[in-house]
Amino acid sequence: MLEKSENLCGSVMMGSALPAQRTQWQEVVYLAEACKERFLTQSDLPELIDNEFFMAGLADLAEGYEIERVQTYHHTLLFTLEGMGKLTTAEREYNLSPHTLTVLPMGKPFRFELKEAGKSWKMAWVLLQPTEKWHPLTLNGQRVEQSRVCELVWSVMNLLHSEIGGRSSYRKLFASELSRLLMGSASLAPSNSALRVQSVFNEIESQLHLNWTVKGIAKQCYLSTEQLNRITKQLYQCSTQQKLIELRMEKAVDLLHNREWTVGMVALRLGYQDPFNFTHRFRQYHGCSPREYRKRLFG
Repeated sequence: MLEKSENLCGSVMMGSALPAQRTQWQEVVYLAEACKERFLTQSDLPELIDNEFFMAGLADLAEGYEIERVQTYHHTLLFTLEGMGKLTTAEREYNLSPHTLTVLPMGKPFRFELKEAGKSWKMAWVLLQPTEKWHPLTLNGQRVEQSRVCELVWSVMNLLHSEIGGRSSYRKLFASELSRLLMGSASLAPSNSALRVQSVFNEIESQLHLNWTVKGIAKQCYLSTEQLNRITKQLYQCSTQQKLIELRMEKAVDLLHNREWTVGMVALRLGYQDPFNFTHRFRQYHGCSPREYRKRLFG
């Protein structure tokens, strides 16, 4: 995906030859109820058009998943993060293991699915417009390669998804970064660590009820705690622990507007098992207790 693919990928995975060339193909789309998929579309993200993307998605797959295409009009890329998928082309079968990139140029049939029905597969997919821009990427045909950018692609796409209906300047930045990652217009930069940190904090904001720790966040960002704190300070002008408290305390203000929720319920929703601990933290941050804040709101 770089101008010289060896800068990004290891040797091409040859896969296993099929006993006989497959000739019968059909259009198949099947997702089990346990599958989760978030879409990035041009209607939600017009910036995709400018960067010559047709569509993209973030998929957490389990229990059953099958996609088979006879004729395609866009190039397909798959970035495997966790678990295992299986790809079948007209000539070969491939195991899609973590940290692999799958390239499927337009015009040729293929099938990809869960490797085992009882297992899971976490991957990001991108459909590229059939333009000259992507020719260097698709030139070598259908293949599976080791890749160092799977986590980065997932992080950037997650940030893009979070800005649906949000800030156009951020969408433009993230769409451009996704394009850069695929085309390799620049080498992998330290800013990619910042993108991972932003992506994880994005996830934290949607799951504040979980028991987040600095050590756990660092592990999820593939950083040491020292690196995480340094990058967090660069991004948010505070430590990781302070950022976590900020997210919870700012959300607390929103939740306290709902008079049907008790202070104890708000505390649990924000990850505080002890309401007194929540009240103490809220007073430190806002200068009053949750009940006092609510009284000011409603009298």
